[in-house]
Amino acid sequence: MMKRSELFWSVLQVPVDYIMLVLAASSVYVLRDLLPQYSDIINPKVYSMTYDRFFEMSLIVAPFFLIVYAIERLYVIRSPRRSWEEALMVFRATSLGIVVIIIAVFLERDWFSSRFIILAGWFVATAYVSLARFLLRKIQRYYLIRKGVGAYRVLLIGVNGRVRRFAKMFTKHPELGYNVVDIMETASLHRIDAIREEKGIDEIIVCDQSITDDEQEKILDYCQIHDISFKYLPTTLQTSRFQLEVFNGEPMIRFLHTPLDGWGRVLKRIFDVVASAVFIVLFSPVMAIVALLIKIEDGSGPIVYKNERIGENGKKFMVYKFRYMKWKYCVTHDNPDFEGALAFEKQLIEERSVRKGPLYKIKDDPRKTKVGAFIEKYSIDELPQFLNVFRGEMSLVGPRPHQKREVEKYREYHRRLLTIKPGLTGLAQVSGRSDLPFEDEYRLDVYYIENWSIWLDINICFRTARSLIARRRN
Repeated sequence: MMKRSELFWSVLQVPVDYIMLVLAASSVYVLRDLLPQYSDIINPKVYSMTYDRFFEMSLIVAPFFLIVYAIERLYVIRSPRRSWEEALMVFRATSLGIVVIIIAVFLERDWFSSRFIILAGWFVATAYVSLARFLLRKIQRYYLIRKGVGAYRVLLIGVNGRVRRFAKMFTKHPELGYNVVDIMETASLHRIDAIREEKGIDEIIVCDQSITDDEQEKILDYCQIHDISFKYLPTTLQTSRFQLEVFNGEPMIRFLHTPLDGWGRVLKRIFDVVASAVFIVLFSPVMAIVALLIKIEDGSGPIVYKNERIGENGKKFMVYKFRYMKWKYCVTHDNPDFEGALAFEKQLIEERSVRKGPLYKIKDDPRKTKVGAFIEKYSIDELPQFLNVFRGEMSLVGPRPHQKREVEKYREYHRRLLTIKPGLTGLAQVSGRSDLPFEDEYRLDVYYIENWSIWLDINICFRTARSLIARRRN
């Protein structure tokens, strides 16, 4: 089921894009006329086309760009894209259109000969269209949050923690466009029908895998009859990547592990080496200042703390972090009071850990220094891990590097996390940081393993940077 408001905003994008493209063309034409008057760098124009003729031509060419935008899926209705992702798609689609224009002008120079207008129009058109789309999204979001226009009335079905997390997320983030009308524990069609009659239902999400296939099939039939969108959260096996094959005349499904095999591994390693080298150089002044502050506050121990972690295929390695604890509390064999530090940590885990499962998180950890509390809060303590990435012990993106005692608590299926290199950041970290339950973190990491791409790595890096900036603002 599609909301009329969604269709309205999506259709509105087409004329708005058209206007922005024509406006961009006019802007660069006027700019080309004015620049020679204020700068000697730009030579006087040599083309003879008048503004009126150029404007008429832009009215004809602009629809061609709209076709390219449509091919590049910029008019997909109910798209969850973020503003920067959409801007990137606009840039890519506009670039494709400009390439065609450049080829056409090269083949027929009599049409138009100003390279400045073509190249400047490339970037101005991208900026205008992206800005207009951003403003449209802001207006649409205002009506969604303030007026409830376009919000989907959703019914959640299930009894597990996923249902509660979804309900909490939809309530906390109205910009997602969901209004939970009810939560059901069982898949009762009679109850669903009563809710639809009383409150209305636009979408049903089944969050519990214990509901049988027969029950889900009945719900699906009901949704199709009453024009209701139906979704369900699959099991880990159902989300695996697979390939259909025919073996000896019989259809067969082969489950694939990860694209990080063969050339995928090579490409990821190149990305890690280049990115980590750039970040090491970029953040070297910050690391130097942090090192000095650590030494001033607690000079009894090392500046960089080395902690043993389990990496790819269960291989041990030392992860580097700026020391944010007082040296006497650091759990490392280099600490003369190692046994005391280990005992104190176990005590804190029992008394203050806010996580369940193999991993722990100590709330209000008293072992931190003042400098340590600050750098740990903003993940500055992890900057030395770029060296781990450069050395090949870690990747820029991947599952968390876990300690040996944490890995020993893994169930057998959890060991799938050890099939690739651990990461400095990852899909689980940007989806909830350390607040996620371990099983949810595991599922996100498995999704990453099964669906890896270099674009996914870049996306996660951008999301990590944005989350760090958001924490600084808070």
